Amino acid sequence: MCAFRAVWALPDRYGEVHMPLIRPFAGLRPSAGFAPQVLAPPYDVVTTAEARVRAQGRPWSFLHISRPEIDLPPGTDPYAPEVYRKGRENFLNQIAAGVLVRDPAPCYYLYRLVMGSHVQTGLVAAASVAAYEMQRIRRHEYTRPDKEDDRVRQIEALDAQTGPVFLTYRRRAAIDGVVAAVTASPPAVDITADDGVRHSLWVVGGQDAIGLLTAEFEAAGSLYIADGHHRCAAAARVAAARRAGGVSGQDHAWEYFLAVIFPDSQMQILPYNRVVRDLNGLTPDAFLGRVAADFEVHPASGAVTPARAGEFGMYCAGRWHRLAIRAGRVPAGDPVHRLDVSLLADFLLAPVLGIKDPRRDQRIDFVGGIRGLGELEQRVDRGEMAVAFSMFPTALSDLMAVADAGQVMPPKSTWFEPKLADGLVSQPLD
Repeated sequence: MCAFRAVWALPDRYGEVHMPLIRPFAGLRPSAGFAPQVLAPPYDVVTTAEARVRAQGRPWSFLHISRPEIDLPPGTDPYAPEVYRKGRENFLNQIAAGVLVRDPAPCYYLYRLVMGSHVQTGLVAAASVAAYEMQRIRRHEYTRPDKEDDRVRQIEALDAQTGPVFLTYRRRAAIDGVVAAVTASPPAVDITADDGVRHSLWVVGGQDAIGLLTAEFEAAGSLYIADGHHRCAAAARVAAARRAGGVSGQDHAWEYFLAVIFPDSQMQILPYNRVVRDLNGLTPDAFLGRVAADFEVHPASGAVTPARAGEFGMYCAGRWHRLAIRAGRVPAGDPVHRLDVSLLADFLLAPVLGIKDPRRDQRIDFVGGIRGLGELEQRVDRGEMAVAFSMFPTALSDLMAVADAGQVMPPKSTWFEPKLADGLVSQPLD
């Protein structure tokens, strides 16, 4: 059980009261013994077909809530009204059956992910919509209205937030101390998923720990969105709509969104590779000649994993090459255009391959680094794509610099691993 005296407002240095960056909440989570049955991958990393297979024989899988079209006839539009209604029905059924149970009082939670030798531990909290609107929770991507609409409908149908936003912050020693103390005890949940990633959850119910964490995150100043821009935007739209409906006040649950917040020192970013369908009318030799205008081009004996920023692998016509951006091409002091994803776009994708808008151009696709370089070779060798590019991972410091400058990164600049599971903790909005 959580023990906490509800004090949400904090005094600032002038003695005035403002709402905190984060606050604890009474989470809805699997009751004893049900967590292994409920745990599911995030809705946006599985297709409908994959979700059907994963949920088969698992009636309590959270995929029945996050991907409810799997319980409707094949071919159902996943954005149809009946899909959101089915999600709500499945959500309420899990609550009625006692599979999902709400904690009796507001708590924080610690969520640890272990993927091979990589370990990261974050705080599960309710993060302020107002802070997001005021850029204290900083973004680095554009959002698409259709994806926002989907998340708004899902939140409104469930009257809950079930997909956590992945945030990061600059590490603070006091927060590390609380995390170490809490995680010294056995977790409330400890599951290894079928992909080998271990998910552990601790409940932070002590008043002193809760107060310290709230104050330390307030002192941190800013949080940064790593993944979940559409969920943030949707939460802000839901809050705005409810305010417009005459319900106001920062104490309402919808003025906060579900988040897991990790220290920057523990974040793992993998490359987000690119594949392109054709060579824009060029032969492979002519294409290589055009590339050489802005890149040093060196044949390679095998798959190329870039060793540093400014270096790229390129697979075309059955051969790998190592590319290095030529001196003088990297703009100094520009947090966006100095990124490798920008250099590739500005000096190769646009001028050579004619891809001027990678966000909308159907000739380009993006492959998460978790799939490996073999995936790039296969897509080219099958004839589905003409050329593939392996990338050096974007640095988290670059992401923060872009967000601090109020700018936007190119699409598909970062791939974070491991992924957060759905179903471990949800935030009801009542």
